[in-house]
Amino acid sequence: MDFGLSEEQRMVQDMARDFANKEIAPYVEKDEENHYYRREILTKMGDLGLLGWSIPEEYGGNGMGWMEAVTALYEIAKVHTSWRLSVSGNCWGPAMTINEYGTEEQKQKYIPGLVSGKNVGSFAITEPNSGSDVGSMKTFATDKGDHWLINGTKMWISGGHTCDVGLLYAATEVGGGAKGLSCFIIDYNNTPGITRNPILGKVGMWTAPTSELVFEDAVIPKENLLGPLNKGFQICMWMLNNTRMGCATGSAALSAACLEGAVQYANERTQFGKPIGKYQMIQQQIAEMKLEDEAAKSLVYRAAWLKENKLPNQQATSLAKLFGSNAAVHGANMAMKIYGSYGYSTEYPCGRWLRDAKQFETLEGTSNIHMQIIAKIELGYQPNR
Repeated sequence: MDFGLSEEQRMVQDMARDFANKEIAPYVEKDEENHYYRREILTKMGDLGLLGWSIPEEYGGNGMGWMEAVTALYEIAKVHTSWRLSVSGNCWGPAMTINEYGTEEQKQKYIPGLVSGKNVGSFAITEPNSGSDVGSMKTFATDKGDHWLINGTKMWISGGHTCDVGLLYAATEVGGGAKGLSCFIIDYNNTPGITRNPILGKVGMWTAPTSELVFEDAVIPKENLLGPLNKGFQICMWMLNNTRMGCATGSAALSAACLEGAVQYANERTQFGKPIGKYQMIQQQIAEMKLEDEAAKSLVYRAAWLKENKLPNQQATSLAKLFGSNAAVHGANMAMKIYGSYGYSTEYPCGRWLRDAKQFETLEGTSNIHMQIIAKIELGYQPNR
């Protein structure tokens, strides 16, 4: 088994690292303070091909797959984890799902704008009273013959009030549960009846827009149904198995950022005449962080390799997402301890690391849901897709 990167993958890694250091790093603290979403970064990511992973070149894809994608996204998320959402929101969510289930007309119309960064993408699943229980969603699409009429509310939607194009999951059969859901492509700039409200009271992810979407008799063209009618649950689960790689990669990268920061500080900070890194308790904390960081990164690459080779990967993806979430939260907590009182100040990024780490335990499947997926596959109660 080869754990090294190919020459091409190293070039992708270097390019992504350089981009993150030049285009993202200088603005992190200012943007965090102002809760500011810097739209032009998405466009620049598109210009460099950082949104076109696993998308056919005929629709604007970059000709590279999962291994290159996680290698690049890792470097970006290590600098600022909020920006890893752009890959899921544009590429691994809408673009890949339209490529898998869409008509040729839908592919040509929507995918190029998403992978180029011209359009901001999103996907809307969660509702005020429907999270892990996807089949209980109340947003309903009524067939009016020549169009769909959608009513309902979506909550905690990443990029919801800044996006141009998105996927919407809604019920299309009364009482159908998971068997009565469908997926729709929404043109948010040209669809009356949609109110988009930013959610501002978040603990973290301050530069990543999050929204409430309210649909009141929103008229959706019949041709914007994605995939077969009432097959939205299957489409949603297929999509989430891809977008969860963004969570897994982002959490592993955040774990790495915490480790790098803690190591640097432990070598700079002196107490009782020597760097605090010379003390065994600090060394134990660093060792724990390193162990979890290496394991998280390895699980991400394993899941990506399985996806790249079209092998069953649902369990591997959940393993990477679950362990990465734990590593990020533990790493952020350890970093704050190592920084001491300074870790509790805004002078250092420990507070941001901890705030951002916590969202991985909930986003795109809670840790409890991923434990269930892992266990059910291992027990043979459900297939490993």
